[in-house]
Amino acid sequence: MPQSKDTVKEFDFNARDFERVRGLIYKRAGISLADSKQEMVYSRLARRLRATGIDSFAKYLDDLEAGRLGEEWESFTNALTTNLTSFFREAHHFPLLADHIKGKREPLTIWCSASSTGEEPYSIAMTVCEAFNTLTPNCQIVATDIDTNVLAHAANGVYTMDRLDKMAPERQRRFFLKGKGDREGMARVRPELRNMITFKQLNLLADGWPISGQFDAIFCRNVMIYFDKATQRKILARFVPLMKPDALLFAGHSENFLYVSESLKLRGKTVYELDDNAAARKTPQRT
Repeated sequence: MPQSKDTVKEFDFNARDFERVRGLIYKRAGISLADSKQEMVYSRLARRLRATGIDSFAKYLDDLEAGRLGEEWESFTNALTTNLTSFFREAHHFPLLADHIKGKREPLTIWCSASSTGEEPYSIAMTVCEAFNTLTPNCQIVATDIDTNVLAHAANGVYTMDRLDKMAPERQRRFFLKGKGDREGMARVRPELRNMITFKQLNLLADGWPISGQFDAIFCRNVMIYFDKATQRKILARFVPLMKPDALLFAGHSENFLYVSESLKLRGKTVYELDDNAAARKTPQRT
């Protein structure tokens, strides 16, 4: 039976093409695409074929691997990265963060390792401001993502008002500036919050990360679900040296690190800390 016009695809896309995409994005970003993602892959990468003027997936992937498409690797990775986020998503984490940092006097450092369009690092910044009752706490937040497009959006800090709907009116007034005139219906994060955050591009699979020092907290939420266990284990092992002895690691609601890392133990609902042995190795010995 012939396909109807509605089901005929603009570009040929077969199982071999899909397997090539799976292999490339796994090697590039550690993302494991399920068999069920074939239609999603077609839809997102078809836009890249149109943008590059290439008429087949096979040629697009050939040119990509051969390095004939300039900076297309970045666009390829961005297209296949999922960026579902919202302000104060998985809200139970933020009171735990506030309690964790209240007793600390030294400068605070927090890493948000998958910042997406910025809602998560700004939620962290608002939590810190509320914990210390100031818009200028002694805190530096590093916000990273593999996707350069969403990082640019995050650094700009401008959102439609509907993105703030679930946020308490008091928070909206304290932390956002509402647009007027041709900017009506938009809101921008206050500059004090944006000054707390440094946005950087970072691939968790890269050999080197553009960050250093140790953090009071690391947010790595709803990222590990895209990696296989071996990749998760490698990433978590690299987190451990970046955690202060009493640091917290925040995971997504469907992620479980207990069977992946021997250096972590569960502190609360999807919140981890270093186990006693790992923490002891990081605590300076008194003489």
